[in-house]
Amino acid sequence: MSITVVGTMAFDAIETPFDKTDKIVGGSATYVAYAASNFLKPVQQISIVGYDFPLEELNDLKSRGVATEGVEIIADKKSFFWSGKYHLDMNTRDTLVTDLNVLADFNPRVPVSYQGCDFLMLGNLVPAIQRSVIEQFTKRPKLIVLDTMNFWIETAWEDLKNVFTMVDVLLVNDSEARQISGEVSLVKAAKKILTMGPKFLIVKKGEHGALLFHENNVFFAPALPLEDVFDPTGAGDTFAGGFIGYLAKTEDISFENMKTAIIVGSAMASFCVEKFGVQRLKEISKEDIDERLQQFVQLVNFDIALV
Repeated sequence: MSITVVGTMAFDAIETPFDKTDKIVGGSATYVAYAASNFLKPVQQISIVGYDFPLEELNDLKSRGVATEGVEIIADKKSFFWSGKYHLDMNTRDTLVTDLNVLADFNPRVPVSYQGCDFLMLGNLVPAIQRSVIEQFTKRPKLIVLDTMNFWIETAWEDLKNVFTMVDVLLVNDSEARQISGEVSLVKAAKKILTMGPKFLIVKKGEHGALLFHENNVFFAPALPLEDVFDPTGAGDTFAGGFIGYLAKTEDISFENMKTAIIVGSAMASFCVEKFGVQRLKEISKEDIDERLQQFVQLVNFDIALV
């Protein structure tokens, strides 16, 4: 089994009500890779960076079983950079700076060595790029997971609808689900979205957990209540990495196993928010993950006597 991840590797500068940081390593593919590599290797990375992206960061990823043959390095341009400021509730934020830099030229190519991958994670990118990657595989991956955002829903809707027909799992937040469907009820929204192509829909609700929809089945996974949320940047991508990593490890893409995978994704995301950037993800061990998963079990475990 192998996982291919397509997304950004970038720099972020983040300010929260509690602290702020200057330029640190971020990007959707970076978070996914750090999370997924806890469950399966290799994680095959497809991304683009500039001359300023730290070599030690690439080496750290390699040491964790992340293949970087698909990471293009542009010698005369800077890496993608994003800066944002979070509000007090840590759920809303303002974008301060977006410098596309090398991302403006991103035209991903799937290396020959990545052909035959079983699980494909398409990070939040231009829908036409997501489609191009899918079409480059000579054999369709066993499971294709797609992430998107409100910007593409607003500006590239026809392309995005086309990509929906090519994927198995769609990852969106609750406002995006409502935007796509035109429905206020998330249950009605899910039913409509599932007619557009995806077999499974995951609706992320931040600190309020996540919902999994498939046919007439619904599953809710809570988020772990944390005393301190330091930086929510990358939590959704870390969730996706834990989710697809667990599915690849178990080689089971049934609805029942996806319920467990969502808990695993939520557990990984709960680590991510504890420190800035990918710092916390670099520190955790298998024992830490097992202990965190046990906390989730205790969170939802109860006995009830029906009378």
